[in-house]
Amino acid sequence: MHAQRTNGGRVPLSALDLVPRSEGMTPAEAIAASKRYAERLDELGYHRLWVAEHHNTGTFMSSATALLIAHLGHDTRRIRLGSGGVMLPNHSPLMVAEYYGTLATLFPDRIDLGLGRAPGTDPMTAAALARRSAELDDVAGDVAMLSRWLGAEGDQAVGSVRAVPGAGTGVPLWMLGSSTGGAAVAAALGLPFSFASHFAPAQLGQALDLYRQNFTADAPTAQVDAPYVMAGANVLVAPTQEEAEHLFTTSQQMAAAIRSGRPQALQPPVEDVTRVVPEELLQVANQHGVRMVGSPDRVAEQLQAFVDEYALDEVITTTYTFDPAMRVRSAELLAGAWGLSPVQDG
Repeated sequence: MHAQRTNGGRVPLSALDLVPRSEGMTPAEAIAASKRYAERLDELGYHRLWVAEHHNTGTFMSSATALLIAHLGHDTRRIRLGSGGVMLPNHSPLMVAEYYGTLATLFPDRIDLGLGRAPGTDPMTAAALARRSAELDDVAGDVAMLSRWLGAEGDQAVGSVRAVPGAGTGVPLWMLGSSTGGAAVAAALGLPFSFASHFAPAQLGQALDLYRQNFTADAPTAQVDAPYVMAGANVLVAPTQEEAEHLFTTSQQMAAAIRSGRPQALQPPVEDVTRVVPEELLQVANQHGVRMVGSPDRVAEQLQAFVDEYALDEVITTTYTFDPAMRVRSAELLAGAWGLSPVQDG
């Protein structure tokens, strides 16, 4: 599980994609932009790309994570692909095992299964998804079943039921969380843990302490032999600080719209964000998760400080720009500053 560090001793760098749609884009165009982004991340040497499940929003086109991962897999070669995550109470565990077992069959040794407890939507949409229990014990039981169905070794049946395909694929399971609840499940089950500090950083330190102190390496569901932590950060890199801050006004508008309960497609950057976002919403938006915005060296320095402060094993970044080409450029600039090794042809 412990991925190789770069030559400069950096932890692996990964990316999270919610398949954002900019104003004027069709859903098909948004998905095509994410496909181009995935292909470039693959070339640049990013470690993994995860797709996050969201429903009933005009902002993100990432409701069907397994389908998107299959789409991204065909034209990428080495980057790991996975869910960041599947919101487990929205789904039958057996169906999740079958979907991700199929993906692992199509793309061997490249698929991750990140699992969360949140709805990924509003309460009415959650009800329409026939949402099941999100209680910690119930989620832990579902994860235990997935561990059996997708295991590379041992008994891969639950009762008389097997995941076909899926059995024997050994798809790595992760627990996601934005609080101590997810950390407790990850620790008890011996899973790697990804914390959603890109949108809910308040309990990051507390959750990581709980996870590390209570990690159970000998749990039947254990995927790693020691705690492994990845945490999220909003990142936007441009050649200059001024341009990065200008482009980041798109993300500020997005965060304000979501917090106001009126999500919308990504809006163009503006010269003065206070003219389009009320002050009280802007204050909320500016507290919307860990963020690093600026020139390549400055962002790399801030990201390294984040890694050091929380002793992270990996960082997963998310980036929003109105022009998809600027998101690709941001990933390119960060890859260079972080010391990633581009994939060589052949």
